[in-house]
Amino acid sequence: MSLLARIASAVLLAGVLHTALARDEAVSIHVQMLVPFASAEGLDRLGRATAKSDFAPLANQFEAQATIAYCGPTSAAIVLNASRPQDMGAPRDRSRLHPADAQYLPKSQELTVPRHTQESVIAMGKKTRAQVFGEPSTINGKVLRDGGYQLRQLDEMLQAHKVATHLVIVDAMTSEDDIRKDLVDNLSRAGDFVIVNYRREAVGQSGGGHISPLGAYDAATDSVLILDVNPSHYPWVWMPIPTLVKGMRTRDVIENRGYILVQSR
Repeated sequence: MSLLARIASAVLLAGVLHTALARDEAVSIHVQMLVPFASAEGLDRLGRATAKSDFAPLANQFEAQATIAYCGPTSAAIVLNASRPQDMGAPRDRSRLHPADAQYLPKSQELTVPRHTQESVIAMGKKTRAQVFGEPSTINGKVLRDGGYQLRQLDEMLQAHKVATHLVIVDAMTSEDDIRKDLVDNLSRAGDFVIVNYRREAVGQSGGGHISPLGAYDAATDSVLILDVNPSHYPWVWMPIPTLVKGMRTRDVIENRGYILVQSR
C-alpha cells in the first residue's frame, strides 16, 4: 500500500472512530439525564416537588408487570386501584387459587379481595388477550400482529372501566410547553393520573415502546418521575420533560405515541 493510501486509510479510520465515540458519548450523556429515584438526588427531587399528589396513591397500589406485553394493563390496573381504593365492586381474581386452598375454611369464606388486576382490565376492552400476545388482527384494513397496547387501545380500555380520559398523541405539531402544562396540572391535582407511552431507545434506554404512570414533577430540574412497571430491569427514574417528549414523539403501529390524562368520574 502506498504512503498516500495509508494516510487516506488512517484518516478514514479516525473519522469512523470519532463518529462512534461521539455517538457513545451522546448516549452516555442522555442516560445520565435519567436520575434513579432511589438515589440521594432522586429522593431530594421528590422531597422538593410540589406537583406530586399522585405519588402516594400510585405507590400504594404499585405492582410490576407480569409479562413483557403487560405494561399497558399493569398501568391501567394501578391507576384504577389508586383512583378507587375502596371499590367493593371491583372484580375478584380467583385464577391463582388452587382447589384445595379453601378446604379448611367455612364455605362462606372468600379468599380474594376486590381489586383490578392485569388480567381483569383486559377483559373489559375490545382488544383480546390473544391479540395482546400477538394474534393477528385487522387494523385500518390490514392484518397485523399487534402485541401489547397502542395508546389509543389503552384509552379505549380505560373508558370501558367508566373513567374519564383525555388522549394526547404527540406529533411534530404538539407543543412541548402544552405537554408540560398538561402533565404538571394533572400531577398537582389529587384524583387525576397520567399514563405515558414512549419509546425506550429514544430516551437513552434499551428496548422498544413502553407504558407507565407518572408520579411527580420537579420544577427545579424540569423532570417527571416515571413509575416504571418493569422495575426489576428499569428502576423508577426522573426523566427531563424534553427527553420524555422525544420518546413520545415516536411512531407506533399506526400513529405516534403520547399520554393519557385520567380522572375518575
